[in-house]
Amino acid sequence: MQGTVDGFSYGAVTPLVAYLMACLGGALGLRCTTRSLLVTHARRPAWLALGSAAIGSGIWTMHFVAMMGFSIKETPLHYDQPITYASLGLAIVMVGVGIFIVGYRGATGTALFTGGTITGLGVASMHYLGMAGVHFHGRFTYNTFTVAASVVIAVVAATAALWAAGQVRGFLWSVGASLVMGLAVSGMHYTGMAALSVHLDGAPHTAGGAPAASVLAPMLIGPLAFLLLAGVVVIFDPLMVMGRPDWRPVEQKPGVPAAAVASHAERRPAVLDGRRPEHHASRTPQNR
Repeated sequence: MQGTVDGFSYGAVTPLVAYLMACLGGALGLRCTTRSLLVTHARRPAWLALGSAAIGSGIWTMHFVAMMGFSIKETPLHYDQPITYASLGLAIVMVGVGIFIVGYRGATGTALFTGGTITGLGVASMHYLGMAGVHFHGRFTYNTFTVAASVVIAVVAATAALWAAGQVRGFLWSVGASLVMGLAVSGMHYTGMAALSVHLDGAPHTAGGAPAASVLAPMLIGPLAFLLLAGVVVIFDPLMVMGRPDWRPVEQKPGVPAAAVASHAERRPAVLDGRRPEHHASRTPQNR
């Protein structure tokens, strides 16, 4: 028996809020990735990890906010919490792999293609693993062509976003990139949803089951709190907001390792009144 699907039970509210969540996660993640390109290698992993978690959390939150508006008329929906949270972990890990590739190899050429592909596949994998956690008296089937289109959208969106992060052109540039990324991620989600059909097992089951909003809302608290904290980090880091370095990173000095630069700076004599201190040879019995 074919089920009747309603993807907009709350009208335009859930698509709009979902889009804003995707934009927020994308903006925070892109700014963190940009920041990682302006610091030394020792501090880079922390910023890349924060960016990965922000983008992954934003995409995951976007997906399940949109799912609050998804319903099947003939049967209630239930969400498998382990699978649902596993989709969050998968998104963060795969997005992280792509971001670390670009963070260390640069947002050009093979590194950009590889990082964007892995990140896009992470977004698509999160979506379809999250859908696997939706349980009801029936099953989903998917149109192969439409699923492939949704994966292509995710990969192209991720590649474009990582390219934008590597340009380091300021805060407004990243805001524009995050708006485009949010639109692409939302488009990927609803393209994937258009690919599914619902097949019910037997007669309709209309009794039981809580509304999707009441089930999903508590699960979204953690990722939303994390996005809030990541936003605080962005707000209180002027360098990340401005998008330009206030010093020249040591890795931009060809052939000079960071440790060597730091060691040289420690040995450099102080300059007083515009003059370097005089060096007097030690007076020993041999040079008297």
